[in-house]
Amino acid sequence: MSIGGEKGSVSTKTPADFLKSIRGRPVVVKLNSGVDYRGILACLDGYMNIAMEQTEEYVNGQLKNKYGDAFIRGNNVLYISTSKRTEGSS
Repeated sequence: MSIGGEKGSVSTKTPADFLKSIRGRPVVVKLNSGVDYRGILACLDGYMNIAMEQTEEYVNGQLKNKYGDAFIRGNNVLYISTSKRTEGSS
């Protein structure tokens, strides 16, 4: 398993590949405003419009609201990250 040097030894993964691979998994979506949404990524489109399920809204790290389904307009998204659910939460 070589990281550099040999051609073809490292598989390249595009952002689109990453986004396809995380559908149905827990994610954190950070908005330009600093608000985080955590939940299951249901789907997204080419404009980064995001549909989420079991969504929780965090402001300054504190849980503010829970939503069943949420839709986030893509121009508000700063980043999407995979998330591990905290093991202590029920």
